Amino acid sequence: FPVYHTAFDSYNWMAEYGDPFFQRHVAATAIWGLLALRLADDSVLPFDYLSYANELRLYRDKLSSMLDHKISLHPLTTSIEEFASAAKEVDNELKELRLLETADQFVDMKRRAMNDRLMLAEKGFLDGDGLKGKQWFKHLVFGPPNDAEKLDFFPGIADSMTRSSTGTNKKERLADIQHEIWKVTRAVQRATSALRGEFT
Repeated sequence: FPVYHTAFDSYNWMAEYGDPFFQRHVAATAIWGLLALRLADDSVLPFDYLSYANELRLYRDKLSSMLDHKISLHPLTTSIEEFASAAKEVDNELKELRLLETADQFVDMKRRAMNDRLMLAEKGFLDGDGLKGKQWFKHLVFGPPNDAEKLDFFPGIADSMTRSSTGTNKKERLADIQHEIWKVTRAVQRATSALRGEFT
């Protein structure tokens, strides 16, 4: 909102202009509360990796239209398709798990293993070293790129594209972009391995 972190960002401004009856605050609290309840009470985490895979495909297509033809997206494409396949397998397993009404030890262990796989898949998208120049940002699919108008996903790739417009020779610029594509590819492969239960 436009006054955020300005001198006008005060309780009085909010009470008079921003949200006079604090209805938006109540609505946001209700949404976060429902989300917390759902995450706490569902026996299996409500993660949907099929939609994640579809978004990754859209991102890859948009990225493809922006890149030099000398840069290969084949490894990324392959890893995304493998991720989509693993997401489909997990989705089928989730449907079966949700149909199981019994709560015996075997079913509980299957649910626990599935939750571990779902959590580790998201962690697979993290890079321990972080983004170049912004090490505190670890996620390779979502994060703040330097130029959000150009690309608002794959922040490492977006930043390498921004860096490529300055300074170094063309071969080095293309190598930098390709390196970032490989980093994202490996992250997608890690997430795929986690979804398949290959905890490596």
